[in-house]
Amino acid sequence: MTSIEKFLQNAVTPWMGSRGEHSDIVLSTRIRLARNLAGRRFPLDFSKEEAESVEADVSSVLTGDGEPFSYIPMGSMPALQRQVLVEKHLISPQLADPERPGAVILSDDESVSIMVNEEDHIRIQVIYPGLHLMEAFERANELDDRLEARLPYAFDGDFGFITSCPTNTGTGLRASVMLHLPALSMTSNMGRVAQAVARLGMVVRGSYGEGSDALGNVYQVSNQITLGKSERDILKDLRDLTERLIEQEERARRALRERSAVRLEDRIWRSYGILSNARVLATDEAANRLSDVRLGIDLGIITGVDVSVLNELMIFMQPAFLQQFAGETLQPGERDEFRAKLMRERLGVERGGGEKTED
Repeated sequence: MTSIEKFLQNAVTPWMGSRGEHSDIVLSTRIRLARNLAGRRFPLDFSKEEAESVEADVSSVLTGDGEPFSYIPMGSMPALQRQVLVEKHLISPQLADPERPGAVILSDDESVSIMVNEEDHIRIQVIYPGLHLMEAFERANELDDRLEARLPYAFDGDFGFITSCPTNTGTGLRASVMLHLPALSMTSNMGRVAQAVARLGMVVRGSYGEGSDALGNVYQVSNQITLGKSERDILKDLRDLTERLIEQEERARRALRERSAVRLEDRIWRSYGILSNARVLATDEAANRLSDVRLGIDLGIITGVDVSVLNELMIFMQPAFLQQFAGETLQPGERDEFRAKLMRERLGVERGGGEKTED
């Protein structure tokens, strides 16, 4: 098996099988550090030769005999495989751009992803399950120290780490949490929440970051300010905000159960029934139905289904992964049929039954 194949064949990354703090609402924590090498042009403005030189320098520090990392160049990778890595949150859509040279260095458990020559020379990403901001930062900081000991960073005494985009200058830190907020969405409170978050110097985005939609009521909350605050202050502010959002979501869930328990249960079981029996499912509908079922599991309404199965299906249902799994190119209508088939089969196995056949 080649290095890339082992990261493509399974929908769920190993860390997704763990249950972190507040994991009924906080799906994951991500830390990303942006760094550049001194005396080098930024990736958006340099040649293929310069890109290859940066890749060689970075990979020499982290890969080799006995190292738990795999070096994967983007250049020869088919577009479909690139998109699978995007859907698994292992690379950004920018690094998947076929016009841009780059590479990714991945840990075996996929909790560490180091993008080389994306917007910056180096982007260290660490993802942990649940709410573990400090632990994820310490892991990212350890890798950062290791690279800095061998490579000269672009750093200014007044401004901090120099980055391609001025909004990342300073600490170069983007910390984010992925939150499942179905009750706040059902009660039409997400617009108000997003405005309040913005006033605190944070931002609410979709599950794949800037410009993406919040599929299945999954939102990414992250810091906007990287200059003028220390890393620990940024992490504390984000944790405080996250705990407030958890409280609001829990309050909204209690209100739904108290005021409209029958309607809530009906919605959850209808979604489970559709996922278990539908013959055609578009991405948006599948995501929304999975969100309802996840809420049902968290509230104890649905039993016998492990939430890790839903993590798997959230990746399975994405267009590129569907085609990777099918082993062939699928047209949009064919993807909707194949997506529905996977949902029926996976949920049927999980509940101890098989797929129903038509007479």
